Amino acid sequence: MRGRCQLIDFYEEYKQKLRTPDEAVKQIKDGDWVDYTAAQGFPRLLDAALARRKEELHDVKIRGNLIPGPVMVAESDPKHEHFTYNTWHCSAYERTLCDQDMAFFIPMVFHNNSGYYKHFLTVNVAMMSVTPMDDHGFFNFSITTGVAGEIMREADIVIVEINEHLPKVYGGYDESIHISDVDYIVEGEHEPFMPLPKSEPTEVDSAIANHILPYITNGSTLQIGIGNMPDLLGDLIGETDVKDLGMHTELCSDAYLHLYEKGKLTNKKKNLLPGKGVTGVTIGSPELYEWINENPMIAAYPLSYVNDPRVIGEVDNIISINSCISLDLYGQVNAESSGLRQISGTGGQLDFLEGTSYAHGGKSFICLASTFRDKAGVVHSNIQPRFQGEIITSPRSQVHFIVTEFGVFNMEGMSTWQRAEGLISIAHPDFREELIKAAEAQKIWRRSNK
Repeated sequence: MRGRCQLIDFYEEYKQKLRTPDEAVKQIKDGDWVDYTAAQGFPRLLDAALARRKEELHDVKIRGNLIPGPVMVAESDPKHEHFTYNTWHCSAYERTLCDQDMAFFIPMVFHNNSGYYKHFLTVNVAMMSVTPMDDHGFFNFSITTGVAGEIMREADIVIVEINEHLPKVYGGYDESIHISDVDYIVEGEHEPFMPLPKSEPTEVDSAIANHILPYITNGSTLQIGIGNMPDLLGDLIGETDVKDLGMHTELCSDAYLHLYEKGKLTNKKKNLLPGKGVTGVTIGSPELYEWINENPMIAAYPLSYVNDPRVIGEVDNIISINSCISLDLYGQVNAESSGLRQISGTGGQLDFLEGTSYAHGGKSFICLASTFRDKAGVVHSNIQPRFQGEIITSPRSQVHFIVTEFGVFNMEGMSTWQRAEGLISIAHPDFREELIKAAEAQKIWRRSNK
């Protein structure tokens, strides 16, 4: 009979490294770069403690992204006299910080996240929320595995904050950090995660989702974002005969939970990592976090893997569905700004545009409503003749299918006049003549066009 292996007791080391939040942030000094990682990895107790040191610190720079807030270092010092907060990708909360000149934006393509930290960036102190330590001495990165590993590895000082509400998410690699690589540990009570605010899908959302539906077939692997339209699409797919769908996505949202509950998400037909739904970051409802907790169907990986176009290209029949704010008649896509106002970020849209173009049966869709209404009630077209200051998220040479409530147009291999013609055909009818005149003036309208 084999003897039972005696596990090493890591709890003595745990006690030696345990600090209060105020004690832990004493490691931060003037001029340091501090990282908060992302989303629910945000170290709320440590952030509040660091903000309390405001008067004794100067020129401390903090990085984070998709953080729900409040970020106390930013709110306590709106004039950046002591702290400067920077975000890779704006959450709704971080957008308001940027609007109020209380934060700055860092452009980033998600698959480059690890490389930025490994080769270019300084991390003096990394602080993030993790799950409680397991018997083997590991803290799980949970729903922020996609960005955490390389940040923690490159940091001079690592501080982890135990969040008792975080789910444990199994991973492919870089999903955990061992206590031997941690300098300080912080404990404390946290509020339970709250449901994300949601609005009812519109008729436009429904029309766009229904245009995409025919392209999703048995065994397709889906990458879909967060919001009304993806959630609606998950519900619509649930009412079809489509089955055995897979997941390979930078961001796991409630749409995937809906697909699972409808019996549509099995991951069985995936040729890459069959049986595993691959994700980098998870953002959604408490029910979503409960679903992914210790779920063998879910595998979290760094975004340097999930969003690598070469990896995406190995996933047969992958369908990528993202959104944008506006586009022009040349096919350039703005998915992150309203004029010069930062709304979100580059994220993984460009990664999946490139990756799906390599994949056998791969397709990439970018969705937008054909119009928007400004604060004065005036309706404008989201398809513009040409951009005049908007941020270009995806270049025209990489964009595939465009979807509005009026139809679908595939731009791959199309000339400038074909793009103009196709995009105008799915613009709102009230703006089509105006767009045709603009296309003529820009010399991208063929005279024989109707």
